Amino acid sequence: MSDGARPTTGLHEASPPPSAVGALEERPAGTLPARPAGFRGSLAWGLVRAVRPRQWVKNVLVLAAPLAAGAILDPDVIGPTAVAFALFCLSASAVYLVNDSIDIEEDRRHPRKRFRPIAAGIVSRPLAVGLAVVLLTVALAAAASLTRPELAWVLASYVVIQLAYCVLLKNQPVIDLAVVASGFLLRGIAGGVAAGLVLSQWFLLVAAFGSLFMVAGKRYSELVLVGEAADTRKTLQEYSASYLRFVWSLSAGVACTAYSLWAFEMGETQKGIPWSTLSIAPFVLAILRYAVDVDKGAAGAPEEIVLRDRVLLGLGIVWAATVGVGVFSA
Repeated sequence: MSDGARPTTGLHEASPPPSAVGALEERPAGTLPARPAGFRGSLAWGLVRAVRPRQWVKNVLVLAAPLAAGAILDPDVIGPTAVAFALFCLSASAVYLVNDSIDIEEDRRHPRKRFRPIAAGIVSRPLAVGLAVVLLTVALAAAASLTRPELAWVLASYVVIQLAYCVLLKNQPVIDLAVVASGFLLRGIAGGVAAGLVLSQWFLLVAAFGSLFMVAGKRYSELVLVGEAADTRKTLQEYSASYLRFVWSLSAGVACTAYSLWAFEMGETQKGIPWSTLSIAPFVLAILRYAVDVDKGAAGAPEEIVLRDRVLLGLGIVWAATVGVGVFSA
């Protein structure tokens, strides 16, 4: 493709050793990928990797609503919020197991995903599905018995929507973007619901369109990465680079506008320096910095980009500090 260089960072899976890549490129489609020398192929380690614990960082969004309300340190808030975080970790891992079990053939044709434990044959499909059932059962039962009933409904909605995505909706252009973005939005809603907080309409808009921005950026990176191998994800055949750029540009603009409105609203309640209003600057700069990675096609894994891009991480820290001071000084 001519819209960007192939990314070298921000991918879900670690890059295979160079010696293994050549052999894998000669492998017939649909067959198990050969394990490179030194590949961690034990079943126990495969199960750990299959539930994708690195993806749990996304569940930090559960803390967003309590933080925005300045109530995160309240004992009656932090407890239910922590439970919601743990339950989303279990549910998300179960969804990943189901998704990877369904996508096993497509993953084996992908330059990176073929090293996932299920696609690589380390973890069998029946074992993955069985573990997913156990995790979902525990999560939903705990949500119904340990927390507010509203959180159980939010968690159940997340599970149903994500499983529908795994089975059918992932092949529907535009709908697939909305469904993935809804996973981030429901995490944000869950934190407020678990703590019994009223959610700001601006907060919901920022969460919704900020999520869409990241999802569209991820799809763009996948399009750049796989190139002619776009059959590894059917919807990529329906998207063009210019369309995905349009989506993440539009969603970034709405997210920045909604955040600014929220910041101005919060600034009116703060004494002295309007810290929430000042936080608009690092927020917008962080969006623009992240867009640099998206435009390079290097935003395959948002959580890895944030941790590897020191400037972006620094902007995030400055933003969190200004928001925190503003919220707790209100």
